[in-house]
Amino acid sequence: MWVGKYRDAKLGPPARLKTPSLFDGRTFARDRRGDRSGGSVPYARYVASVGATHFDLTHINIEGEERGFRPQQTLGQLKNSLPRLFPGATARQNNIIVRPTSETTQFVQLDDLDEAKLKRAGEAAFLTLQTSPGNHQAWIAVSGLAGGEETKDFARRLRKGAGADISASGATRLAGTTNYKRKYEPDFPKVRILDATPGRIVTPAQLESLGLVAPAEPAPAVIPLKSRRQHSTSEGERTWPDYERCVTGAPPSREGDGPDRSMADFFWCMMAAQRGWSIAETAGKLLEVSAKAQERHRLRDEGYALITAQNAAAAATRGQQKGRG
Repeated sequence: MWVGKYRDAKLGPPARLKTPSLFDGRTFARDRRGDRSGGSVPYARYVASVGATHFDLTHINIEGEERGFRPQQTLGQLKNSLPRLFPGATARQNNIIVRPTSETTQFVQLDDLDEAKLKRAGEAAFLTLQTSPGNHQAWIAVSGLAGGEETKDFARRLRKGAGADISASGATRLAGTTNYKRKYEPDFPKVRILDATPGRIVTPAQLESLGLVAPAEPAPAVIPLKSRRQHSTSEGERTWPDYERCVTGAPPSREGDGPDRSMADFFWCMMAAQRGWSIAETAGKLLEVSAKAQERHRLRDEGYALITAQNAAAAATRGQQKGRG
């Protein structure tokens, strides 16, 4: 654990931000010795140490339904409100979800990591969490990205290279709170901080040197997509794929509690692309048929459906190109 001396020579000393009122080595030591918030206040300080200035706070119940939203909370507002929020969240079995934002760095959430993947990604992370038994997250702060499509593409490649969930939303259950999901009752797990390296900000080149970034994929040529199957509908009429069949045919999730919903969404979107639906149409329809897409939307992750549709359309195009080659 880094306090006053950097522990990993691979990346060099961490980039330091001038936030002494929010974080310093002594504060970090106090947090580790005894924290009555259960990890929530240290979490906020660690994220602030790499440039976070505001946090979106969402409350969802055990069924995944939104029960409250507080956008763009400052660090001070977050720290002041948390002690009042915890009792009500426990009584109502509500999850407290937080999404950090920054004007200087980009946050990449690596979710659904097993211990081997966590150890590898942890070399570059400023924070690692355990959200449930066997389920871990690594949070990486990246500098030097221009934003927009460049940031989205690099984040996708980083998630893919690290073996993480490529559809991670960038929001997480707050450390120190209880993870309320039906599948865990009655023994709901606590979200806890595993490790932290405050101030660690890395560049894309450093992440690539660690082998955590998947190679960039060449942009596929734009080819009109046509279904290989002959449909009985009249010419020009398109039909949507059967979503439930995609769920039934999806591989099991890593946790073994049912089908992998992310893969089901991806395959459904790819079939929709093959039938001639546009990316925008597919993303909109996915929000209607997919419970996972609806949950992400409730968590203010409006990009999940669109990114899934974009990736699926690109995969469908590559598959058609190979078929013609």
